[in-house]
Amino acid sequence: MLRTRITELLGIEHPIVGGCMMHISGPEFVAAISNAGALGMMASAMFTTQDTFRRAVRRAKELTDQPFGVNLSLFPALRPIDNRLYVEVILEEGVKVVETSGHRPPQELLAQLKASGIKTMHKCVSVRHAVSAQKAGVDAVTMFGSEGGGHIGELGLTTMVLVPRATDLLSIPVLAAGGIFDGRGLLAALALGAAGVTIGTRLLLTAECPIHRNLKEALAAAAETDTLPILGSLHNTLRAWKNPAALKVAELEARRAELAEILTVVAGDRTRRMLDEGDIDSGVIACSQSVGGIHEIKPVAEVIAEMVWEAEKLAGELAARSA
Repeated sequence: MLRTRITELLGIEHPIVGGCMMHISGPEFVAAISNAGALGMMASAMFTTQDTFRRAVRRAKELTDQPFGVNLSLFPALRPIDNRLYVEVILEEGVKVVETSGHRPPQELLAQLKASGIKTMHKCVSVRHAVSAQKAGVDAVTMFGSEGGGHIGELGLTTMVLVPRATDLLSIPVLAAGGIFDGRGLLAALALGAAGVTIGTRLLLTAECPIHRNLKEALAAAAETDTLPILGSLHNTLRAWKNPAALKVAELEARRAELAEILTVVAGDRTRRMLDEGDIDSGVIACSQSVGGIHEIKPVAEVIAEMVWEAEKLAGELAARSA
């Protein structure tokens, strides 16, 4: 069993956090991840009202007795997000962990969460941001490398560089994210000084992930070269699967199209059509370069167990070689 500072901090069995994914990380999926011994992380921004969010949190509590977390997005959004409404529910429903991503979390928000005993994490794409988050009072940070799927920032820094730099400078636990999909990546992250990992793309290809089978099969056939960064012209760079929609966004950016035209391609209704109906060309989905190493659709519990088993096996083999 891999016991680390992050398993102790979060009260979880394995040092693995399921990455928050917009339109995907709802209560059933989150509970499946937590039941597997990792930490499921719900996307609060999926829920447009406080009532629907509360129902989702309660549904997750019905499905698991293990800790799970909620992500609060601090990124600029077309739909204004009042995170205070989500925080009210988080406090009232006894959520154990809150992750923030985007801008630095407001001091008032952090103080409110910490006063209630909630563990807080912040996702960072630079060491400078991680140091700032520690000063603000978060309990852990996730260092998110540019190999990862999702909002990777504008600096192009990789997981291999970010994690050891952060662990050298911080006293709080560090999670590694970006390009990690198996036990080799988990062990490598621990060797770099991380106390655990956050994985997203690997969990897309699981039985419980609520995306259409067509999309899962397309991702399972993808190579590590089948992603690209888009939305850099908006200073909100996202690594996405290289499908016609993402390529269209890149083409629009190259010719300096208006924001409104770009938004028609990345609109939420197009993404939901891809996720729900299996029209794999219609929308944009965040995707890590690790997709090239993932070829099987398995239950979440099997994915998590295999990652831990492989990491432990490799650690033992390395120790034997040096004995």
